[in-house]
Amino acid sequence: MATFITDECINCGACVPECPNEAISEGDDIHIIDPNRCTECIGFHDYEACQSVCPVECCLPDPNRIESVEDLLARAIALHPDLTLPATVSELPDNLNRFSNPDHQKL
Repeated sequence: MATFITDECINCGACVPECPNEAISEGDDIHIIDPNRCTECIGFHDYEACQSVCPVECCLPDPNRIESVEDLLARAIALHPDLTLPATVSELPDNLNRFSNPDHQKL
């Protein structure tokens, strides 16, 4: 599932430079994540970069946009054809990230 930013966002912008997909931009009152660019950092990190720097922890999984890890990885590959990313889910770390694996501890 893509990540979204809740209304608790304080519009600090800390998340913007952290996103490997340039999916985060400033909205009217809060920052927003383009769900068509968000990959939950699959293929890049084993954590969500936006959430790891958010001072109010308002970057959360979007329950209205459930997506498989395969879909997220395919999106990352499509967004970054110039990068060498894992080609299949089996090449990803076992723990993936805390959204995909609730046993993974928050960084």
